[in-house]
Amino acid sequence: MKTSQRNAQTKPHSSTLPSFHHSRTSTLPSFQHSRRTPLWVLVLGLVAVMAVDCAAQKKKPSLTYIGYVYPAGGQQGTTFPIRVGGQKLTGVYGAVISGEGAHARVIESRIKLSSQDTKLLKEQLKKLKEKSPENDEVAQRIKLRINTVMGSYVQKPANESLSTIVLLEVTLDNNAAPGAREIRIMTSKGLSNPLAFYVGQLPEVSRKPMKTSKVQTLGKEHLALRKRPEDEVEQQITLPCTLNGQVASGELNRYRFNAKKGQKLVISTLARQLVPYIADAVPGWFQPILTLRNANGKEVAFNDDYRFKPDPTILYKVEETGDYILTINDSIYRGREDFVYRITIGETPFITGIFPLGGKERSPANTKIQGWNLQRTRLSIPSKDAQTGVHLIAANRADILSNVVPFSIDSLPERLEQEKNTPQSVTLPIIINGRSDFINDLDVYKFKALAGKVIVAEVYARRLDSPLDSILRLTDSGGTLLAFNDDHSDPASGLNTHHADSYLMARIPADGTYFIHLSDTSRRGGDAYAYRLRISEPIPDFELRTVPSRLNFKSKSGASVDVFVIRKDGYEGPIQLRLKDAPEGFLSKKVSLPAGEEKVRFNVKTTLKELEAPVALQIEGYVKIGNRKVSHLAVPSEDWMQAFLWRHLVPAEELLAQVYNPSLLPQSERIRPELPAFAEEITNKNYKERTPTQKKNSGSITKLGRLYDEWLITEDFYLKKVEEFKDFK
Repeated sequence: MKTSQRNAQTKPHSSTLPSFHHSRTSTLPSFQHSRRTPLWVLVLGLVAVMAVDCAAQKKKPSLTYIGYVYPAGGQQGTTFPIRVGGQKLTGVYGAVISGEGAHARVIESRIKLSSQDTKLLKEQLKKLKEKSPENDEVAQRIKLRINTVMGSYVQKPANESLSTIVLLEVTLDNNAAPGAREIRIMTSKGLSNPLAFYVGQLPEVSRKPMKTSKVQTLGKEHLALRKRPEDEVEQQITLPCTLNGQVASGELNRYRFNAKKGQKLVISTLARQLVPYIADAVPGWFQPILTLRNANGKEVAFNDDYRFKPDPTILYKVEETGDYILTINDSIYRGREDFVYRITIGETPFITGIFPLGGKERSPANTKIQGWNLQRTRLSIPSKDAQTGVHLIAANRADILSNVVPFSIDSLPERLEQEKNTPQSVTLPIIINGRSDFINDLDVYKFKALAGKVIVAEVYARRLDSPLDSILRLTDSGGTLLAFNDDHSDPASGLNTHHADSYLMARIPADGTYFIHLSDTSRRGGDAYAYRLRISEPIPDFELRTVPSRLNFKSKSGASVDVFVIRKDGYEGPIQLRLKDAPEGFLSKKVSLPAGEEKVRFNVKTTLKELEAPVALQIEGYVKIGNRKVSHLAVPSEDWMQAFLWRHLVPAEELLAQVYNPSLLPQSERIRPELPAFAEEITNKNYKERTPTQKKNSGSITKLGRLYDEWLITEDFYLKKVEEFKDFK
């Protein structure tokens, strides 16, 4: 998770990697305003980006997309309905949730209606009301279906990419492991992108799901607002529990509960972590704020960000017994069906900090934790066999897990900072576990180095959930500044948009003693302001990301992903890529990612006709760097856009492959009646004598068949409407 920096005395410029801001050249430029950059240059650049992006989109296959899941989780041992909104969700036949003990079943896939479809359904409903007897079960079923579908129909949705709805039923086993999962939809076009889905441990409370939001017209925004019944605005709850809701435009959701004096309440939110980026909104995600008031309306607690994270958390010790009201809303009162949240509230364990933030591989970790309600808890640290890298750990109290925090494992020697007023001597290479303990704290480390040696200093703090915003300085024994860095972009750091960790690489000018100075940008400090500081010679390395996180194959065909490289400590050499331990039926040739390049296409073929469920694939990169053999598995990722322009690679759990055969997908339970000869002829794709009018009518007849399959029109109505196309040539 370290990226190279060619000029250690300057901050890295904006990234052109479509994933993050980063110091290498790329094919998808992004921009950062500069006082020296004329506005017309920025405008032309933006137009160029849009043109390049549009051209790229034309070449890429259309991908099935899901934009929200509601509710985005449930309690162990329960069965409940969920609603998924997205785009291109045609031929939905299943859903998959990662991990064991979670099962999903499709209840209904609501087709997207055109204005012509709604006209037909209104006509059909009118006829059914006029003629259908009460004992006609088919007619009554169709009436119910039309009313249900039309009741949720929005002619002009606020966002087309959320307007196709799939209803699922999810069952979570009693022993399903709690925590974050991923959910995807399986369709006749392949597998969708993943979204977060949580297995909870507390009772769940879910508000009624929103209908698709209407587009707002300037000056008439009130016409598009949700008309929520008054009794749904405030909801009575019992602690502890997890709350599920969606925030509509201009809306506040309130929850009333009783609490006793002395209770230490933890009120934590998942929102940005459910839907990481919203492309057409600034700042690019749902920004919830929490307000807690007592029964008299007095505000007793408030939070809009927990430290540097946009999802708020309130830690409140109840001052007096009575009713309290929790309110959640967007900070600037935006809202839409993808403004989804989960709030957990109760006397649950919550970690506010750990120290140290990591440890050496194959060594016991002596980690101390701080937080709320941690009595009788046990910290689940990684085992001695854990691989180097970042692991998520939590505290467990009577089978109730706390929030998770990152814990880093490395192979270099380690030591703890010793709080002194003089520089602390260290021998390289070293990882120092330290803290900015108080306001204006400055930690200084001195080491000896020979002329010509290249030295790297890198801070891990923000990437390990520490609020520290570091600054690094390298000086010689006379105090001369040799290198400086404040923020350094790390494309591998997930949802982090403030790359506050520092990194510098510099060549030592002469034999002697040198000093690394580490402090917080704002001179803040405290127990939570921990860090891991690596000082060493460069350790050339790399990380890989694949985009997207799924491969969709038609029967016996091929598919591909882009593989991006994140180069570390100056490594610029080539990297060999291969499919590792591929399941039966999948194969690919080895691919070389050339020296100095950051992206290559990786092709995979399958000999399979179909798969009942997706399988995981792994792409491995390997190379020999000096005397070291280095290999890493590529991390599957999805390319998300933030606030109209910025692009990010958001990691996923698995690279899933799905082989689909449209002719073998589950058919409608309703058998269509035989079409008239003229209709059979013009709907036959092999019939080459069709006129343009007949081709158009063929599409209309196909749409009628789709409405019939969905139990939205009767057989008589279907055949009558087909006959209307008979005389069109």
